[in-house]
Amino acid sequence: MTRFVLCADDFALTEGVSRAIVELAAAGRLSATGAMTNRPHWRIWAREIALHAHAIDIGVHLNLTCAAPLGPMPRLAPGDALPSLGAVIRAALLSPSARAEIAAEITRQVDAFEDVMGRAPDFVDGHQHVHAMPGLRGLVLAELLRRYPGAKPYLRDPADSVGAIRARGVAVAKALTIGGLAAGFGTAARSAGFATNRGFAGVSPFDPARDVVADMACFLVAPGPRHLVMCHPGHVDDELVRLEPVVATRPLEHAALLAGALPARWAVARFAGLGPA
Repeated sequence: MTRFVLCADDFALTEGVSRAIVELAAAGRLSATGAMTNRPHWRIWAREIALHAHAIDIGVHLNLTCAAPLGPMPRLAPGDALPSLGAVIRAALLSPSARAEIAAEITRQVDAFEDVMGRAPDFVDGHQHVHAMPGLRGLVLAELLRRYPGAKPYLRDPADSVGAIRARGVAVAKALTIGGLAAGFGTAARSAGFATNRGFAGVSPFDPARDVVADMACFLVAPGPRHLVMCHPGHVDDELVRLEPVVATRPLEHAALLAGALPARWAVARFAGLGPA
């Protein structure tokens, strides 16, 4: 068996997404999920996912681009609506006041995890990979170093080699763009004492016409020594349709994972079970 982390993103985004992830955790089909702790569903659904904390990693999926922040952000979210990824990156690079708002929101979102779970997150990553983006990664690392001077959560490195991305052949341009923007994050994180995955896949075109099972198999091509694959399962509800462009493929991913669509020689594992890099 080759082990890898299979992480469902966007827990607590909506009721339907949360319910689908809990179902997969209960069936043993996942090994991690990241929570959007700025969403009102977090406090409602946290107790459900906590029942599976013995079997999966539960982390913070930092969210700076979807719905409302947990606290005031007059520079970035004057109408209580978080901006686009590009706007967040530009503001973080150019505006000291924006950086201060972002840092405060990062603190609030990690606080919200700890307040409910009573412990530190197993890992930290970000919606649209905000945690690894230019102008933002330093704020994330600084906050986590302040909070966790000893044992630290692991961090997701959303970059991978050009050769591995091309070998998988799924959403190649998108994966290369993410990897380019995240270049250097893994090195910086490891230099600061954080463990990271080595090998990353799961970047999807979110096209419901594609074969979801075939794409999942492709994400296991050219794996790294600590391979992590993200996924985006969910049940569609009205709130999801209002909030997110990624809708139609979520139930397809959920159904494929629930049916045990992964190749037989692969097994999902918690990050600690992957062994040394």
